[in-house]
This record gives sequence, structure tokens and C-alpha cells, in this order.
Amino acid sequence: MRRRLIVALLVTATVPFAAADPALAGTRAAARPHSAQEGSVSAAALLAKVTSCSQISNGKYKTDDETSATIPVCGKNGAVFWKADMDIDCDGQVTTQCNADTDPWFQDDTAFQQSNGKPLSSAALPYVVVPSASSIWKYSSSGIKGGGIVAVIYNNKVEYAVVGDTGPTQIIGEASYATAQALGIDPDPEFGGADSGVTYILFQNSQASPIESHSDAVTKGQTLAQQFINSN
Repeated sequence: MRRRLIVALLVTATVPFAAADPALAGTRAAARPHSAQEGSVSAAALLAKVTSCSQISNGKYKTDDETSATIPVCGKNGAVFWKADMDIDCDGQVTTQCNADTDPWFQDDTAFQQSNGKPLSSAALPYVVVPSASSIWKYSSSGIKGGGIVAVIYNNKVEYAVVGDTGPTQIIGEASYATAQALGIDPDPEFGGADSGVTYILFQNSQASPIESHSDAVTKGQTLAQQFINSN
């Protein structure tokens, strides 16, 4: 679930190396290190295709409780996208990074689960939060589902993630601890995040299998990203 964070400072941390697909490991898996670029499709090439918005949502979203609604969900061939901030979702499996002590709003479940029935691990798996269905927008009506593949772009970096959780019906712009860390955004669930400059491109009718396999999301994401560029 989403909560509003007051972002005081953005810090890029140096973190220890973690094994591939750590979401498949134990519940105290180390977070992934951030990478300069994931996959072969550049951030610039993707951003060039989302300079204009054909709005598909019936209204606009807030980035925070206290802000006005200014963020539309936009449609393109093969994808939907929005440009917003990034708050940190630290829900799901209890880990060193995400628990009731580190996150005042911690919840031990996610809207979508791993193949073994356990919640996702925010500390280990890059995932994105979508707004729960409402009169503004119903994500499933746009071909978006749990495990759907997302290209998250920030500061000229691309990180592939999956749709992993749902949030409030009127707020948009949230991703997991691991997503933020991979993009060089402070992943602290209480004080971290990014105020703006994050682009989320969700590829329609896509799915990582299993949902916790980040390597599958990257492999499919690269192909989908290139298809998106070619068709727009």
C-alpha cells in the first residue's frame, strides 16, 4: 500500500552485491545494487516516445495527499505510461530493509504474490505500484495485470520491474525499495524517494513468469521496449 513521504534528501547509497533474483531466496535477502543501465534500450530512446500524452484515464491523479490532481495516465501503441514522483513501497516479506521497525506503514502482504504464494519482497524485487481500480482508471481494462512488465526511467537510467502491488485510488507514483535502489534513488521507506522526474511505461498484456523472476522481466522487457519504440 502507498503512503505519503516527505522527501527531505535524495541519497545515492553504495550497497553490497546481491545474488541474481534474490526474491527467490530467503525473506532476509539483500537488496539489489543499483545499475547504470539495465538492458540494451536507452532511456533517451524510450523517453523520446512519451513526449506527448493521449490521455486514457477519466481524470488525473495526485502524487501526494496534499497536492492537486495533475498526473494523467497516457496511452501509446502497446503501453500505458505516466510521469510522476516515486514514493517507496516497502510492504510484503519481512526483510532487514523492510519491516515494522524501518517502515511505520509496513504491511506484510502485497496485492500480488510469488509463485509459492508468499508476498513479494520489496527489498529484493523491482516492482511498481498501480492505483486500485476506480472511476479514474481501471488498470485491468488497459491490459495491465499483476506481473506485467514495466520500464521505469529516472536520471537517464532504465530499470525493468513488474506490477507488484496496488495503492490508493487517487494517488500515483510508487515503486518498491529495490526499484528505487536500482535507479540510484534513496530507498528509505520513510524519508526516501524522488519528488519528480520518474517515467513509468507499462507494457500491455505482458507478464514475467514467475512474477518474482527479475531476470525474466529484464529479458522480456528489452524486447517489449524495442517493440514499443518501433511501433510509436
